Amino acid sequence: MKQTHILILEDAPIVREGLKSLLDSMRNVHSVSIAGTFEELMHLLECKSFQMVLIGPHYLLIYQSQIQQLRSQHNSIKWIGVQYSLFSEDLLNKFDGVVDVFDDQEILSAKLNKWLEAASDEDSQNRESLSKREEDVLRLLALGKSNKEIADELTISINTVITHRKNISQKTGIKSVSGLTIYAVVQNLISLDNY
Repeated sequence: MKQTHILILEDAPIVREGLKSLLDSMRNVHSVSIAGTFEELMHLLECKSFQMVLIGPHYLLIYQSQIQQLRSQHNSIKWIGVQYSLFSEDLLNKFDGVVDVFDDQEILSAKLNKWLEAASDEDSQNRESLSKREEDVLRLLALGKSNKEIADELTISINTVITHRKNISQKTGIKSVSGLTIYAVVQNLISLDNY
């Protein structure tokens, strides 16, 4: 299994440091970062790539809409609740999984492996190849064209361009224009000479 980068969001120092200590000793965990506040979590998600976020369920009560937005922006990340108190089953079901403070290293490792393998399977199933028209839209997008310019050049509606862009992002797992531009270069859809 590939090396894993995990982010922990927890304000209780004993829980946070205990989880970090356990995770640091696991051979398939490459790095563990800690966010003490929700703002730190958002900053770290923008700066680094993580496969998993371990988060205290109480954050879901406080930042529900923001977490939903983060989950949609970072849809390849597994969001795992950390249970150390009584939280409702409804709340815990909103996570991709739950670890318990009574889980030992063996159980924690088995759970992490299961969730990461599931994420890897989902990723490979979701990565479809782009259609010819999607490649055309991506090529023009990477060249800096607006939705209107793309629609005019391909003689399609702006709504169709927007639909193609959504499909491209879903198939590649890339949301930003800069990321899609790099993808287009790597896939030889455009050349660096175009810049």
